[in-house]
Amino acid sequence: MAPAKRNSVVVVGSSNTDMILRVARVPRPGETLLGGAFSTAPGGKGANQAVAAARAGGRVAFVARLGRDALGDAALAGFRREGMALSHIVRDDAEPSGVALIFVGADGENSIGVAGGANQRLSPRDIRAARTLIEGARVLLLQLETPLGTVEAAASLAHQAGVEVILNPAPARALPDSLLRKVSILTPNETEAGMLTGIRVGDVASATKAANALRRRGARRVIVTLGANGALVSAEEGIMWIHGFRVRAVDTTAAGDVFNGALAVRLAEGCPLHEAVRFAHAAAALSVTRAGAQPSIPVRREILALLKK
Repeated sequence: MAPAKRNSVVVVGSSNTDMILRVARVPRPGETLLGGAFSTAPGGKGANQAVAAARAGGRVAFVARLGRDALGDAALAGFRREGMALSHIVRDDAEPSGVALIFVGADGENSIGVAGGANQRLSPRDIRAARTLIEGARVLLLQLETPLGTVEAAASLAHQAGVEVILNPAPARALPDSLLRKVSILTPNETEAGMLTGIRVGDVASATKAANALRRRGARRVIVTLGANGALVSAEEGIMWIHGFRVRAVDTTAAGDVFNGALAVRLAEGCPLHEAVRFAHAAAALSVTRAGAQPSIPVRREILALLKK
């Protein structure tokens, strides 16, 4: 495959099929709730972010592993419909495609368990095979549903090539400073920021403290997202608080993924950081008004329409 164009986004990450149960509220440990409605939808943090970037107007390539099964076939067909470059999606003969089991409460809150399957076999070798693709990108977007060694390999390759690296540290886990030093923009939510720093994050002051701590560990810029309350941005030019959008939440499942995918596109287009964050906020706000992960992701014209309001 020819090198990606310089305004492209390459996403390295996971793909899952979401199996969703809608209930009155997320059940407590040991509790059984009856009366839920069941559905399936394409998901996975990597795939969600890739689809979000494609619908936001980006030229997107996806590097991932799918099982050689019906769920993998369906996922691949969906990616083709989104117009993504798929030459570095590997079909895995040893493991099935990833699956996520999701409880969604009436208030839009969710609880998720994931069986990674083929996602856990995405390897540094797969990254090396995609070297030309990654080095030709404008932005590399990463998450943590694939092995950490693979994430580190991709970040290192992009960093050496001068490609901007966005790392969404989700699901939350400890990260080495050696990885953070290769990250252009780190995008934790309040829970993830707290886990990475030991600081309880819930307002502007604590978000600022956590973001600055992460920058001292090596991340060049940090965006701490707090849902509808907005985002705290810590960057070379200083601290910015960027307000979000107030909407009626139906399902928050992929909101963070939509934020990151949209953010990557606008940064790849050369947009200033504060404008890119506002665009990402609008995309995420639209997504929580709809059910499902990928089915909830808005297209660019919808995002621009909300921004005009």
